[in-house]
Amino acid sequence: MVPASQISDSQLTQILKEAKTIAIVGISSNPARASFGVSRWLKRQGFQIIPVNPAETEVHGEKAFASLSEIPASVDIVNIFRRSDQVLPIVQAAIVKPPRLIFMQEGVYNEDAARLAEENGIPVVMDRCILKELARLVPLNA
Repeated sequence: MVPASQISDSQLTQILKEAKTIAIVGISSNPARASFGVSRWLKRQGFQIIPVNPAETEVHGEKAFASLSEIPASVDIVNIFRRSDQVLPIVQAAIVKPPRLIFMQEGVYNEDAARLAEENGIPVVMDRCILKELARLVPLNA
């Protein structure tokens, strides 16, 4: 497996281009939070976003789920906006219905969670912003 910090741009580009559904763990309906702005941008780019936060019922017009395990369908990417020490249980839940990619936002870094994901065949990106990576690697809508 490619170490989490060494997923190639070509691998990441391919996954991002093919992804349709992104579960956003730790999303907030507070416009001041990064998860709000990033998820709104992702939705505007045509991605189906699935909010995951037990404190929310709906974000950006989409029903929120309390946990990944409650989402009835599979997702392409699990995008994590949680503290680094809270990532391992999220990854443990994700590997049940494995996504194509686990993406930890800027400031989120957990080697144990990354190792677990990679041992289960799921590539990981840590400490990077999905919005910035999409803008850098994949031509999208304005």
